[in-house]
Amino acid sequence: MAAQCCEHLNRAIIIERAAVPFAEQVNVIPQPKAGGSFATAAYRKMSDPIAVEEIRADAGLDIGGTLIGMHLKKVAVPVRLSMDHIGDAILLAARTRAKFVGGSRAVYNEELL
Repeated sequence: MAAQCCEHLNRAIIIERAAVPFAEQVNVIPQPKAGGSFATAAYRKMSDPIAVEEIRADAGLDIGGTLIGMHLKKVAVPVRLSMDHIGDAILLAARTRAKFVGGSRAVYNEELL
């Protein structure tokens, strides 16, 4: 799991160090008014949390319009959920897929869609 901070921390990501062993760590500890409550709670609950500037995730949940798309792989596909709010916050989901390359003669792997 990764938790995105709010814009006050430039939308840094809080994640377990073991999940990103070669990532470049940035120096910040999220707080409720600078980073957001979710990132703060995630930081406190993780065993060895670090902050990084970016990741390339396969999927994500956007709670309240935090713009998680910048931390997904390049081709994001919206996922429609039956539950579209958590309290008053809008809930959006996305997954990613491999990019298509080639032209009209290209053949694509259906398992990667």
